[in-house]
Amino acid sequence: MNTVLAALVVVAGFYFGLSFLIGGADAAAGFGISPWPTDGGSGYYIVKGVRDIAYGLTALILLLMGHRKALGFVILADTVMPLGDCIAVMTHGGTVAYALAVHGSAAVLVALIGVLLLVEQRRK
Repeated sequence: MNTVLAALVVVAGFYFGLSFLIGGADAAAGFGISPWPTDGGSGYYIVKGVRDIAYGLTALILLLMGHRKALGFVILADTVMPLGDCIAVMTHGGTVAYALAVHGSAAVLVALIGVLLLVEQRRK
């Protein structure tokens, strides 16, 4: 089950990253903030998209190599990303309710997956 949850983290990273690179304005609306008015947010979309893809690649490499404890620590450490996203939404025009529902819940889920990977008992 933890492998499936870890794979979900990988897929989410790729999905969100590609969403921002391909359809930035639509992805920003789902993120909970409006696009930057000066440039349509294109710089932000690239930064957010590449960040999420890099996160997905890091998790994928550790998962494929079987480094489950390292993967757990990386996923747990990367809980800071949805927490930062939550703060960004709350401070840039989004509602607190939306920020907590989307990004706060993502932070809890990501932290839970990281902890599950760290405490799992592998069969010998």
